[in-house]
Amino acid sequence: MRYRYIGRSGLRVSPICMGTMTFGSFCDKNTSFAIMDRAYERGINFYDTAELYPVPPRKSWAGVTEEIVGEWLATKPRDSVILATKVAGAASGWFVPPIRHGLTAIDRFHIERAVEGSLKRLKTDYIDLYQMHWPDTVVPIEESLEAFDRLVQSGKVRYIGTSNDTAYGLTKANEASRYMGLARFESIQNNFSLLNRRFMDELATVCRQEKISLLPYAPLAGGVLTGKYNGDFFPPDARFTKYLRDKNPRVRDQARRYLNDKTLEATALYMEIAELAGMSVTTLAIAWSIRHDFVASSIIGATSVKQLDETLAALDVTLDDEIIRACDGVHEAIMYPMG
Repeated sequence: MRYRYIGRSGLRVSPICMGTMTFGSFCDKNTSFAIMDRAYERGINFYDTAELYPVPPRKSWAGVTEEIVGEWLATKPRDSVILATKVAGAASGWFVPPIRHGLTAIDRFHIERAVEGSLKRLKTDYIDLYQMHWPDTVVPIEESLEAFDRLVQSGKVRYIGTSNDTAYGLTKANEASRYMGLARFESIQNNFSLLNRRFMDELATVCRQEKISLLPYAPLAGGVLTGKYNGDFFPPDARFTKYLRDKNPRVRDQARRYLNDKTLEATALYMEIAELAGMSVTTLAIAWSIRHDFVASSIIGATSVKQLDETLAALDVTLDDEIIRACDGVHEAIMYPMG
């Protein structure tokens, strides 16, 4: 395994990170354990979760994923695992989290409440990477950073990161950290895949110049890049098939963003490229994601152990220039299919 560092931190991680957001909803504890065990056996040392998981977010589910991860973590040497989790973003953001009575904010109170809850559920006394799940549009970032810095100084958190942020937000935060002498964001966790290259428009430059690492989530575009939605019918048990039937309009809108005519058309072309290259489109998509110099580790998901085979195969693949040009050609023909 060729490990990589996250930002300027001492966190040395595998190029693939095991995401856990379906643990407790789309797969039970035993399946979740089997998935994490398989990843661990393959050399994956990086695991990402959040206090809000599993998805789709529900009050009755919040925290269940961390509990499952915590039970599994107790079966492994703690220092062998790089563990990341997140404090839920502010209720002033893109939706109201179904925790803490929908009053979440990235302030000292909520950050401290969140981290104590996560530590308890994860059955550990420290978190390697603690991330802001999405920015707060009201609380000044300086106040948020002071709260995060206290966690670092106390030893409860080793390093901090952000998620779903903008080039302005990331730059503003880390300049504030610089001038105030506080811990800075070493990573950013944003959506990035063959179907969503928007990170490369501006944020990639920030990451390269400031030595901040991207931890891409949804490198398979929520499973769309596996090609499973390109048949005559959507798989009945697939996540976006269920999302399209969900009562929550926000959940349905999320499914339509990932699953539309343009994403399916682009995926069909990527499937042709993968076939000519002698690999699955799943392997192609992950190999494409982890090849970027600003990426430390791409976050994968799974609801069965079998799904890991094609994903983890990307660790042994190097895409040649011809394949990269072909992928770029798809993007030029069908730009930003996810909007």
